[in-house]
Amino acid sequence: MAVLRCALLGHEFCHVGATAEGFGQEAGTSPPVPVYNITDELVEEIYTNLTHRCWESFEQVMQNVTGTQLCEWKVISRPYSSLQQCLEYWADHLNYSYPNALAESYIFQSHHRYFQNCSAGSQAYFDPPEDVLLAMIIAPICLIPFLVTLVIWRSKDGKAQP
Repeated sequence: MAVLRCALLGHEFCHVGATAEGFGQEAGTSPPVPVYNITDELVEEIYTNLTHRCWESFEQVMQNVTGTQLCEWKVISRPYSSLQQCLEYWADHLNYSYPNALAESYIFQSHHRYFQNCSAGSQAYFDPPEDVLLAMIIAPICLIPFLVTLVIWRSKDGKAQP
């Protein structure tokens, strides 16, 4: 995995350790694998660069979304999920904690830039007025004894039902 990171990001991000002498067929051992010394600061820099690419990809996709479609989950769920998965993927592959402040900043930035007006357009639900609520509660309570009485009264008629 370290070799992949070095290949993707360039050799200046990796410091290869020195190889030891005395290995080979005559010694009966294989040469050591180069050791990559990647510091926490370097991992953070790599993650910063990769997450910026995730954000650029998200912005490019969101350019195709019209203003009226920004609040439609069916339209924006795929790009939004792709951004989240990209941020999480690189954190996982770099053994960087997730969620983290940088990933959260990109998520907050997406909400601020694209979705801040979505909740204003949706209708908020309120409780009905108290008298309507009381009628909706009492009506079934009163109806149940009436229906039980009706069933008992009809079953007392000794005639067989067809």
